[in-house]
Amino acid sequence: MSWQDKLREVEPYVAGEQPKIVNMIKLNTNENPYGPSPKIKEVLTSLDIDRLRLYPNSDAVDLRKELANYYGLEEEQVFLGNGSDEVLALIFLTFFNGKEPILFPDITYSFYPVYCELYQMAYKLVKLDRDFKINLNDFMQPNSGIIFPNPNAPTGLLVDLDFIETILKNNPDSIVVIDEAYIDFGGTSCVSLIDKYDNLVVTQTYSKSRSLAGIRLGIALGSKEAIRHLYDVKNSFNSYPVDYVAQQICLASILDDQDTKAKCAKVIKTREMTKTRLKELGFIVPDSYANFVFVKHPDVEGQELFTALRQVGIIVRHWNTKRIDQYLRISIGTDEEMERMINFLEEYLNK
Repeated sequence: MSWQDKLREVEPYVAGEQPKIVNMIKLNTNENPYGPSPKIKEVLTSLDIDRLRLYPNSDAVDLRKELANYYGLEEEQVFLGNGSDEVLALIFLTFFNGKEPILFPDITYSFYPVYCELYQMAYKLVKLDRDFKINLNDFMQPNSGIIFPNPNAPTGLLVDLDFIETILKNNPDSIVVIDEAYIDFGGTSCVSLIDKYDNLVVTQTYSKSRSLAGIRLGIALGSKEAIRHLYDVKNSFNSYPVDYVAQQICLASILDDQDTKAKCAKVIKTREMTKTRLKELGFIVPDSYANFVFVKHPDVEGQELFTALRQVGIIVRHWNTKRIDQYLRISIGTDEEMERMINFLEEYLNK
């Protein structure tokens, strides 16, 4: 037996492409088209670089305190990680260890099955209906945990708090994780339910609404007991995941919440305009509440549109996956970027 026979074989998550194309319009990874708070530049110019020789505060005390205040929770209910993907990976490892399968939608964030394969966890895909909506009754079955994004990715569809609360009530012996990566672009966060349900864990990210994908910060919010166990697992891997610079940047961002809200409002306005214009071109457009739209055209193949857009430097996301292979996920850019994309599609469809 060779050493290769002892390897763990996994099919890794495939991130959105980061192409090197001159003058491209990049609409494939749901990045915010507007920069972060201008106060962050002040932070960067005033950093004490001598601090970089030291390990960062392992508990990010100042940032956790400010986040707890922001969400109306206690510090012990806030968990920080190196991007929400790391937070989610630790959540799977910490909470989903029963004998029953983990439940999540069949069309959702494609990292979830990767975690299950990596950790060798059983999971069951809950099939969305023909309109990509979640059937509440599908989550009323034995499980070792439940997770789904709200709004969902890549569809952008949203469920309300009553829907989430019903799942929590009917699964008291399982952790229910609501992945709120896109919640600032529509809907209401379920953080308000945390103190009512100790089996609820909510994750959020600084990569989308706060325009900080480049620094990697994710958070989890939940009961003190749940967060304590999450930290126990995290500290078994890495006691210093959030670096000193990231902590200072994120602190400045959370203290300038008005900047975030103003930029989210701009994205939402552009998203609604984009949905209207694409429908006028004949596209089928589910009602997205995220910073992207998920669309298909009944007369043109998804792969064809993806290739045509790419040839003119407009990069969107396409999956060659059953049920969604005719759809494109298009991140919301600036008004000018979306106008250029829509004008191209209009010309292409009418040629």
